[in-house]
Amino acid sequence: MSKYILALDQGTTSSRAILFDRHGRPHACAQQELRQIYPQPGWVEHDANDIWTAQLAVARQLLREHAIDPAEIAAIGIANQRETTVLWDRASGEPLANAIVWQDRRNSGLCERLLEQGHGAQIQHSTGLVVDAYFSATKLVWLLDNIAGARARAERGELAFGTIDCWLTYKFSGAHVTDTSNAARTMLFDITALRWDPALLELFNIPPSLLPTVVPSSAIAAHSHAELLGRRLPIAGIAGDQQAATFGQACLRPGMAKNTYGTGCFILMNVGSAPIVSRNRLLSTVGWSTAADTATSTSYLLEGSAFVAGAAVQWMRDGLGIISHAAQVETLANSVPDTGGVMFVPAFAGLGAPYWDPHARGTLVGITRGTNRAHIARAALEGVAYQNVDVLRAMQDDADIALAELRVDGGGSRNDLMMQFQADILNVAVVRPVVTETTALGAAYLAGLAVGFWASQEEIASQWQVARRFEPRMGADERQGRLHNWQRAVDRSRLWNEGGAVSSPS
Repeated sequence: MSKYILALDQGTTSSRAILFDRHGRPHACAQQELRQIYPQPGWVEHDANDIWTAQLAVARQLLREHAIDPAEIAAIGIANQRETTVLWDRASGEPLANAIVWQDRRNSGLCERLLEQGHGAQIQHSTGLVVDAYFSATKLVWLLDNIAGARARAERGELAFGTIDCWLTYKFSGAHVTDTSNAARTMLFDITALRWDPALLELFNIPPSLLPTVVPSSAIAAHSHAELLGRRLPIAGIAGDQQAATFGQACLRPGMAKNTYGTGCFILMNVGSAPIVSRNRLLSTVGWSTAADTATSTSYLLEGSAFVAGAAVQWMRDGLGIISHAAQVETLANSVPDTGGVMFVPAFAGLGAPYWDPHARGTLVGITRGTNRAHIARAALEGVAYQNVDVLRAMQDDADIALAELRVDGGGSRNDLMMQFQADILNVAVVRPVVTETTALGAAYLAGLAVGFWASQEEIASQWQVARRFEPRMGADERQGRLHNWQRAVDRSRLWNEGGAVSSPS
C-alpha cells in the first residue's frame, strides 16, 4: 500500500524533495541550493540543466537515505518558481540558453511599448495580469529574437517552451504539459476560457507549436520514466509555488487568504469559481483546477505583493550591522515598548499595490535624538505589517469579501512580535499552522487528490492544524491613529526617485 506523496519544490534559490504521509505531515526532506547567474544588471538566469539535475538528485537522495521503496510512493507533485522561462530543442531535450528567471527585467522596454500602444486593457482582461516583464511572454519573445535561428526553428515546430513545472515534467516523462496555474502566469493564457489566447500569441508573435498542453493542477498529467526513481510514478499534481502554498494552507473557500513572509510578501485570496478583474491593479490568476473538466472546477485568486519583508531584516543585518543574525531582530525589537514615534516604509524597490509607485524609496521618519537601533528594528517589523494592510484592503475592495483571518507561512511568520502586530493593525486574526512547508504540501495535496490518496478537499481541510493564533488586541482609536501616521510616512516616500528604473512586482 502506498504510504507517501513525493513533493518536488523547485524554488528560486533551491530544489527540495519532501515526502508527506497520509496525515499531511512531512516525513523526510532533502535540499540542494541553486546557482544564481547575473550576466548584467537587471538580468537573472538559471541553468535549466542545473535545475533538472538538482531536482532529480534530491529526489533520489531522499529515497536512498530514508530507505524508501518507490512502491511506497503514490504520486509526484510539483511546485515551482513561477514565470521563469525555458526554451529547448524537442529532439535533443537540450535548452537553447539559460532560463530567464522571473526577477529578470531585460524586456521592460517591450512592456512599456505595449502599454504605450494601448494593449494593457486587452492583456489584463484576458490574462488577469498587468503588463510587466515579470511574466513569461516577454522573456520568451527575447529568447526567440536573440538566439540565432530560434524563431525560424520555432516556426518549424522544432522547439518547446515551458515554465519550470513544464521543464521538469518533460525531463521526468517526455510529456510537454503545464497546468492551469502556471499557464496563467505567462501573460498568454485566457484565464476565463482556460486556453492559450490566439490574439495574444499573434500580438507577441509566438508560434503556437511552442506551447505545452494545459492540464488540470490535480490530474495524472504524465508518468516518470522508470529508470529515474526506480518505478514509473504518476505526476499528478502541478502548481506554481504561491498557488500551491494557498492550497497547502487549505484556503479552499472564497474569502480565505494566506500571506507568505519571505524576501517579500505574497498575499493571495480565494475569490471563488470566477475571476475578478481588479480595480486596484492586483493580479487575478488561476489558483488551481481539480478535475478534467477544468471549466467547472477551477478556483481563482487575487494576488498582491509587498516587495520587501525579510529583505528589511537582511538590510538591518548586512547594511546597518545592527544585528548579526536575522533571528536576533525580534529580541532587539522587543527590548523597547514601541518605536518611539519612528515609522519605516520599506520601499527599497518601490511600492506595490495599491500604489504601484516604482519611484518610491525606503523611508525612516520620526527620528529623534533618543532613537536607537531597537526602535529602528521594531519600526522595520511594523513597516512590513503596515504594507500588508494596504494590499489586503485593496483585495477586500476588489472581491467585496471581508477577511475572516489571515493564514501565514514563510520564515517571517515565525516572528511572534510581527505576527501579533499584523493581527493588531489588520484587526483580523493571524493564524500560523503546524505544518509550515505549505508550498510542497500544496503540491502533494493536489497530487494525492488525483490518485485517491486523499478522498476530498474536505479531508485536506480537516488536516490543517493551528500552531498559534494571534488575535487583535489593539483598540480602534489607536489602530486608526497608527494607520493615519503610516499614510503620512508613505506620502513622504512616494515619487522620491522620479525618473529612476521601474522595479519588478515580484
